[in-house]
Amino acid sequence: MSWFESLILGLVQGLTEFLPVSSSAHLRLTAAFAQWEDPGAAFTAITQIGTEAAVLIYFRKDIGRIISAWTRSLTDKELRSDPDARMGWLVIVGSVPIGVLGVTLKDQIEGPFRDLRITAAMLIGMGIVLGVADRLAARDENGGRHRAPKQRKALEDLGVRDGLIYGLCQAMALIPGVSRSGATISGGLFMGYKREAAARYSFLLAIPAVLASGLFELKDATEGGHVSWGPTIFATAIAFAVGYAVIAWFMKFISTKSFMPFVWYRIALGVVIIVLVSMGALSPHAAESAG
Repeated sequence: MSWFESLILGLVQGLTEFLPVSSSAHLRLTAAFAQWEDPGAAFTAITQIGTEAAVLIYFRKDIGRIISAWTRSLTDKELRSDPDARMGWLVIVGSVPIGVLGVTLKDQIEGPFRDLRITAAMLIGMGIVLGVADRLAARDENGGRHRAPKQRKALEDLGVRDGLIYGLCQAMALIPGVSRSGATISGGLFMGYKREAAARYSFLLAIPAVLASGLFELKDATEGGHVSWGPTIFATAIAFAVGYAVIAWFMKFISTKSFMPFVWYRIALGVVIIVLVSMGALSPHAAESAG
């Protein structure tokens, strides 16, 4: 991998990780359109450590409170009803599905799931799901001629059942094209949570899964020696800087705006991929390594 490739891929990772458009799909597509070697699941997982570092810094106060309350609740039963302590347990509960499926489906994630036809189908399918969830949220928020606005749930209302559903939604993002934030935010909106609450829990829930995945791939890459370390670290640093800016923008955006621009973008991109693959202009499979 060249330094120029790592610069572009780092920018793509940072720009798309927190938006409901699938960062893994965009990394795969960027390489395909540029006729570069597929960066692979290992590169994606390692660069995601950079974007998750941005989450840790942006939500540092929330994370600090959660870790402190959760740790103290291990020995103090009275603290177990504290919202921050409960959030710590719910992040752990919600992380179980992606942890189990990530290990179980590792070979598929690194192989067949990276087929661009699957990516296109997921972009379109999850785009439609996000669009429906967004419309339901807008209906509750705005009401109607014969219907008063409906109060949606906050993070304080989150329980074990909803936490597990969020976790299952997050696990769907193991398939490129789904989008971790898109799947979990859609799940949250369908369960009746506010947009900001759904996004905030989505970001918090991603921390253990992404860091564990990145460290796991880091271990394999270190032992296997198949990663270009200089460009990969450079891409990770770029992803961190860009990702932090995107989080700040996105949290402000969703408080007043609809997700529909992302919905139409996903559907349009999916259709373009299908057309290009059908015409033979784009190979559905990853480019072979040049050695």
